[in-house]
Amino acid sequence: MTGTLFTFGHGFTASALARLLAPRGWRLFGTTRKPEKQDRIAAEGVTPLIWPGSDPRPALAGVTHLLLSAAPDENGDPVIAELGADIARLAPNLEWVGYLSTTGVYGDHGGGWVDEATPLTPSTERGRHRVKAEAEWQATGLPLHIFRLAGIYGPGRGPFAKVRRGTARRIIKPGQVFSRIHVDDIAQVLAASIARPDPGAIYNVCDDDPAPPQDVLAHAAELLGLPLPPEEDFATAEMTPMARSFYAESKRVRNDRIKDELGVRLLYPSYRDGLPALLTAEG
Repeated sequence: MTGTLFTFGHGFTASALARLLAPRGWRLFGTTRKPEKQDRIAAEGVTPLIWPGSDPRPALAGVTHLLLSAAPDENGDPVIAELGADIARLAPNLEWVGYLSTTGVYGDHGGGWVDEATPLTPSTERGRHRVKAEAEWQATGLPLHIFRLAGIYGPGRGPFAKVRRGTARRIIKPGQVFSRIHVDDIAQVLAASIARPDPGAIYNVCDDDPAPPQDVLAHAAELLGLPLPPEEDFATAEMTPMARSFYAESKRVRNDRIKDELGVRLLYPSYRDGLPALLTAEG
């Protein structure tokens, strides 16, 4: 199938999806805040629009698919704030809407398992913003699909640069685990949902191997043939408030639904699969 996809917030994940859809003949539009990114977006086969700044309404008229990747803040979702209830009228042909959320909406579970039915109890401001934005989009009545993404890695977003520079640290917090996902696996989940729409569905998008972050860094160093990054105790480590906030939540995220309902077979079911492929891609 083909269609016209409009993405609010054409970044890392949307670029990966564009790499799948452009060769299939899709018309693609994507917004960016930065004019200097327009040429790169156009090179992906995507028509770039500056937003906020320009009016996205004319481009929405023929859109069949809408991907929402712009981050919310204390004022709510930025697309809702600008377009609100007009979206259905501006894009009357919508067949599928995807909202990229985060597994941060589940909050801290002390390393326990969560799934899509787990109550939303975020413990960070970012997570609370996402819960609010999910509810705002659910209230629109559009054919919405929510994708709760784990920690994203991929080309240019991996541990190798820090390990090579000698700036990587293995922060040790007992019992801490994170789920993660390769960006190419996010793209194939989104493409599978587009091919098999189910309005109202919510999907956790993560791999099969939640793991302590220090184990991932250790594996990256092993692949590079470099010494293990030094260990530092979380309680005394110097960290930015943003970095420290990522350790406020520990959980293992179940991904059965993307397999059972969308038929997805992960390209990288573990960081042990994804990191070697990433090292090859980055050179």
